Amino acid sequence: MMNHYETLFVVKPTLTEEEIKSQIEKVKAVLEKEGAELVATDDMGMRKLAYPVQKNNRGYYTVLFFKAKGDTISELERNLRINEEVIKFLTVKYNKTKELAQFNKLVDAANRKSQTEEPAKTEAPATEEAPAAEAEAPVETVAETPTESTEA
Repeated sequence: MMNHYETLFVVKPTLTEEEIKSQIEKVKAVLEKEGAELVATDDMGMRKLAYPVQKNNRGYYTVLFFKAKGDTISELERNLRINEEVIKFLTVKYNKTKELAQFNKLVDAANRKSQTEEPAKTEAPATEEAPAAEAEAPVETVAETPTESTEA
């Protein structure tokens, strides 16, 4: 059975637009290789970090919504951990009915946002809103603890 996940990752602000796109594609490629179904991508853009991370005060935020098997997460996070351009990441698993409804709402919002942004192709400043991971209390977060099991 496929679980629903959301992975937020932040890349260094010093990268060019092409390098940022390349990093996002790298992460998507890992998901594809592992057999995950990418449902939506929310490109949140450059934002100020709450506190400096690796001497960076800003970072480029991207959220991927996908369906995958539990063992996909360990491979995804292994790749994020060894990627020197990624300064932070967090994976949230959605499995209760109420959480899945929230997941679907976030996916719809991300898909609508990407459809409206593509024709315009203008660089709009990122709005300051709470990250999707904080919208509802996650059941299981899997990040930065390699010993934690994420098997379903």
